This record gives sequence, structure tokens and C-alpha cells, in this order.
Amino acid sequence: MDFSLVLGGPLFQLFRRAHLAGDGLELLWRRVIVLAAIAWIPLLLLSLASGQAFGEAVSIPFFVDLEVHVRFLVVLPLLIFAELIVHQRLRPAVQQFVERRIVSDADMPKFAQAIESTMRLRNSVWIELGMIALVYTAGISIWRSEVAIEAASWYAVPDAAGMHLTPAGWWFVFVSVPISQFILLRWYFRFLLWFQFLFRVSRLDLRLIPTHADRTGGLGFLGVSTAAFAPVLVAQGAMLAGLIASQIFHAGRTLPEFKVQIVAFLAFFIVVTLIPLTVFAPHLAEAKRSGLGKIGRLASRYSGAFEGKWFRADAPGDGELLGSADIQSMADLGNSFSIVQEMRLVPFGWRDVTRLAAVTLTPFLPLLLTVFSLEDFASYVLKAIF
Repeated sequence: MDFSLVLGGPLFQLFRRAHLAGDGLELLWRRVIVLAAIAWIPLLLLSLASGQAFGEAVSIPFFVDLEVHVRFLVVLPLLIFAELIVHQRLRPAVQQFVERRIVSDADMPKFAQAIESTMRLRNSVWIELGMIALVYTAGISIWRSEVAIEAASWYAVPDAAGMHLTPAGWWFVFVSVPISQFILLRWYFRFLLWFQFLFRVSRLDLRLIPTHADRTGGLGFLGVSTAAFAPVLVAQGAMLAGLIASQIFHAGRTLPEFKVQIVAFLAFFIVVTLIPLTVFAPHLAEAKRSGLGKIGRLASRYSGAFEGKWFRADAPGDGELLGSADIQSMADLGNSFSIVQEMRLVPFGWRDVTRLAAVTLTPFLPLLLTVFSLEDFASYVLKAIF
């Protein structure tokens, strides 16, 4: 099935022509190295040439600017690496709609149209041109007002008239930052594509099974598929952690000052990752309601027959009782009824939520060392254990 959120678009075609990607996103390390080199190496060379790479020429030399190194040597490679993971994980997930016969044969043409519509948007030249325009307008403006530190740094020297960019700063602001913002915007767009595709699929007449063991009518594979976005969440977490680290080390702020931003960030990206799956809630609610009615009627008939055979009439001898499958069947029916009762109204569970939360928070763990030392942390762990 020809479905991929990342295997297409003008940038992908550019990568293919430049021999930075194959038809199946091969040459991953070549893309990572080339993009990181374009974004980071000129900054290093220009800051070295101007004497602002290290030392006391400016308040924030290049080598101590943690945010810029995290952005281009950690976040950017992670976002490129995530393309391969999402491609490999989501294509089989989409295939599950067909293999599990969740989409009926009658709706297969509409299912194919949903895929075709998503792929057409993914390949749009105008959308990527619009993202480039957005990066060079709102993106740079937001970076200047919200991200840039108001101190003499390797990329800019502020005064009463504003920020005066250094040679490295010009490359940073008009090449490096736009590259990272554009790659990130493409991921936001892919989240929208995934939402659009699932929404169109949810409009079909889906065949859900209330007694399915995954307790989501057979849609449990969608909750598992959210793990494909883990590298994107780690990259976003690393981006924010880098920005906070810069504020801590160069602006005199502390980690507790950012607790609201970290919690809001965590909640936002968990919601963004999981909310596309909520479009199946009406189907799951209807399947649960219908399933409870059907299995309730079946349980009533079977329980009545069971009681009539074993309680009201003369019970069979011990040998027949031990050899009877009636009791096991009664237990199996009870298990099936419990599965329908416990059926969730969304195709994910708390395990999926906690997994995403843990992944997203991982980049913030090193920042804890700004609150207490490694020795203190080891002491707390030992006290907790012993």
C-alpha cells in the first residue's frame, strides 16, 4: 500500500537528485551529516575567524552556546532520523486497516481515496514554498523576540539601536535557523496529514469487534503506532531543554522558573500526538454499546440454560461434571463480557500516554544537575533504596 507521510514532497525529491536519499529513504547518515554541516560548520568557522568562538571577546562565545549545539547537532539529526522511523512504522499500521478487515470491501475505494488525498497534499510544492515564506517572516521574527539572548554573543551585539549581527550571526539567522525551523514545520504539517487521513478513515463504515482482546475493537495497533513519533518528541524536548539551558547559564535563571513551560510543553505534544486517534471515539462508543447488548443477550440465554441444567434439574454425576465443558464455556463467556465492558473509547491507553511522556521528558533530565549536584542525586537514590 503506497502510504507514507515522509516519502515525498519537493525537499525529498531534492534529496534524491542530490544523492542524499534513495527511493526508500536510504542514505540516512549522508543526509544527517550534510544538513548538520551546512547549519553548524559555517558558524564554527566564521566565529573562529572573528575571534568569538571562545574566550572573553563576547559574553557568550560560540563554544559555550549550548542551545545552538543542541539545535544543530542533536535536534536536526533526530528530525531527519525520525523520517525513517515514521515511514517504517506507519505504513504497516495503515495496512492493518485492510489486513484486519476493519475497512469493508465496499469502502475500499473510499479508503484508497483517503490515501491518495493525503499523498497529494504531502507532495504539494505550494505548501512547502509557503513554509519557507513563513520561516523567513514569522519564524525569524519570533526567534529574534523570543529566543535570542539580549547579551553580547558570537552571533549578535545588542545596543540601543537593536541587534547587530556578526558574520556568523548572518549565517545563523538567515541559513541555519531557517533550516531547522523548516524541517520542524514539515513535521507539524505531517501531524496534520496524519490527522486528516485518520479523520477520513473514521468517516467510513468500520467493522470493529467489541470482543477483541486489545479492548479497542481491533484498533489497538494505532496506539502502538504513536511510538513512531518518539524521535520527533525527543527532538522537540531537546530543543526546549537547550533553550532553557541557555537561559540558566547565560541569563541567570533557574530550572524551577520553567516548570510551567515544561508541563505545558509536555501536555501539548502528548495531545498533538494522540488527538488524531480520538476521531474513532464515535465508532468505538457505538461498537461498545452494540457489543454489550449482543453479549448481554447471549449471556442471558447461556446462563439460563446453564442454570436449568446444573441447578434446577438433577445434576449429572461427578464424572460427567468433571468432564463437562459447560463451566469453562461459562468462564469464557464471562471473560468476553468483561472485555466488552472494559472497551476503551479511544484506541490508546495509559501505557501509551506514559510512554510518550517519558520519551518527551528525557531531554530535560540533564537540567536537573543545575538544581543539585550529581553527588546529591546519588545520595537521594541511595536513601530511596536503602
